[in-house]
Amino acid sequence: MESRFPTAVASLSDIVDCCAGGMHSLCLTQTGDIYSFGCNDEGALGRDTSEDGSEFEPRKMDLPGQAVKICAGDSHSACLLEDGRVFACGSFRNSHGNMGLTLEGNKWRPVNILPGVEAHDISSGADHLVILACNGNVFTIGCAEQGQLGRVPLRDAGGDSRRGKDELLNPQTIHVKHKKQFDSIWTTIYCTFVRKNKEGDVYAFGLNNYNQLCMPKTDMPVPVPKKTSLKDVLAIAGGQHHTLVLTSDNKCHSIGRRDYGRLGLGELSEDVAELTAVKALQEREVVQISCGEAQSFAVTKDGEVYAWGMGSNQSLGTGKEDDEMVPVLLNSKEVKGKKVLKVTSGGQHSLFLVDGEELKPFSYTIYNIWGLFYTKFLSIAFRISTIAHLRFECFGCNFYEKGYSVLGDEVAESQRQQH
Repeated sequence: MESRFPTAVASLSDIVDCCAGGMHSLCLTQTGDIYSFGCNDEGALGRDTSEDGSEFEPRKMDLPGQAVKICAGDSHSACLLEDGRVFACGSFRNSHGNMGLTLEGNKWRPVNILPGVEAHDISSGADHLVILACNGNVFTIGCAEQGQLGRVPLRDAGGDSRRGKDELLNPQTIHVKHKKQFDSIWTTIYCTFVRKNKEGDVYAFGLNNYNQLCMPKTDMPVPVPKKTSLKDVLAIAGGQHHTLVLTSDNKCHSIGRRDYGRLGLGELSEDVAELTAVKALQEREVVQISCGEAQSFAVTKDGEVYAWGMGSNQSLGTGKEDDEMVPVLLNSKEVKGKKVLKVTSGGQHSLFLVDGEELKPFSYTIYNIWGLFYTKFLSIAFRISTIAHLRFECFGCNFYEKGYSVLGDEVAESQRQQH
């Protein structure tokens, strides 16, 4: 069974944030608890799923404190606790397969990934995790094959030796000329962006074969931080081969690969090498952006949500499998006339936070095929209440009423194309 539109289903209460991973989802409550559901093949749920069917319903992670921020990648999850500790579970992957989360392997329960460091923010790519410390240092951990760690030479990115693997799976700081302190971090699937806290300069590293780093295209990944021309940045999001930038005037811009309409710039004959304003949204005040692999979303101050890009996995929420070349307003009955507060898009599903009247709840089971293995999900929705003061940013909202989820189609790509 599939859902073509954002669909409300009853389950959790007091949710203040949600995050879509590759094949799993995380929900953060007002009291700092995290509920996880979805695929747990490598430990991304951070809890016991030995009971038959327990991965298909939201259940709480066991954490040593209250969480204030969550993020998720393809097969890992991470959270920032109120005391600044960062806990993570699951594993990272590279072209050779499972890397483990630490040198000890996969972690099926959340572990302190950076002892002794007080963190301010966290962000996940597909297979890397970025941590911003309160002192302005930036730590990275995970896969480095696309340059996304910003500190590992490409010749060492495979981590074939134990020493090489140690460099990948022990969080270490990135460095730029004239030691800088950073105040913001953003990740896309294969890229990382960091911003200096005084000048506002943005540095980037990672995959750049479609100008994803907002700099001239390079055949090889950019393995160390390189200054971009970006200024006045509020947020950055990105997919496999494209990037969205939200600027301080609340305008959305895109750059990268043109296929499937992921840039929102209409029918194009060439890829886009310069950051370009999304014309269809220029009259809208955009407050939040999100991307799937080849999908893009924008939420406006008025609570409208626009979607564009690849529609074949139905995660756009338009009710169709057609690709959308320009942003289209989602106006199905579940979201029409209500205020969408946030969208987060994963490997083949999207989650929406919506402020609106209570809808009649229902649940359903969805079957997905991913690569060569077969798994089952139970889609859930979540009720959201007043937000306490948390560390993470939440654009344009202070009251959450309801959540919706859209799950993808039956067949998904078994492996992303990276080049």
